[in-house]
Amino acid sequence: MAKQTQQQRYRCIIVDDEALGRELIEMHLSQFAEFELVASCSSAIEAHQLLQNQSVDLLFLDIEMPVLKGTDFYQNLAHRPYVIFTTAYRDYAIEGFELDAVDYLLKPIVFSRFFKAIEKFKQRITNTHHTEPNMPTQQTPNAMFVRENRKQVRIVFENVLYIEGLKDYIKIFLCDGSHIIKSSMSAFESQLPENFARVHRSFIVNVDQISAYAHQYLELSEIEIPIGEQYREKLHNKLA
Repeated sequence: MAKQTQQQRYRCIIVDDEALGRELIEMHLSQFAEFELVASCSSAIEAHQLLQNQSVDLLFLDIEMPVLKGTDFYQNLAHRPYVIFTTAYRDYAIEGFELDAVDYLLKPIVFSRFFKAIEKFKQRITNTHHTEPNMPTQQTPNAMFVRENRKQVRIVFENVLYIEGLKDYIKIFLCDGSHIIKSSMSAFESQLPENFARVHRSFIVNVDQISAYAHQYLELSEIEIPIGEQYREKLHNKLA
């Protein structure tokens, strides 16, 4: 008889000042046998006290809470578990991704979207455990190196959500963080593969990351990006 391998277990905490919000996440989480709910906290202060004595892999963290916002709480943790931010306010999405969040869930959280966030977390864990020991020093077909703060940083194209132009700089938003480099939009665009599209004077997006689009905007997960009039027809033809 083949020996069964022990299933990986992930310890989680839910932090939300609304009881219904905590109950919904707990119900969704119960569908995944490999996730263990350590605690359900009604405030960041309560969660902070618990984290002093508990080892946790993943936080489901509400952003807008009284006394201490979820983002401020997470930013000041000495040892940060992975985090999936939850909120009723779409405007917090970029702030969440800048804190290297696994994902950002907009309330009310439907199970299909929750499932996608869990898969992102498991993929992040897998990537962490299988980091390439010898990182290539040259540009590869699925990645490129960019100069940031006197070092070369590897950007994997499939992890890029979008690029935003900031005068003489650009900001590259990834699924798990962001980078700011000195470059023009046109110069950077010329180095990107075909699945990237200029959709606005200030935005380039990874077409593979688009979850929905309309006439004047598109969505990347929970983030809305405007579509400039001069780019609209070309983008819609690319997505057709």
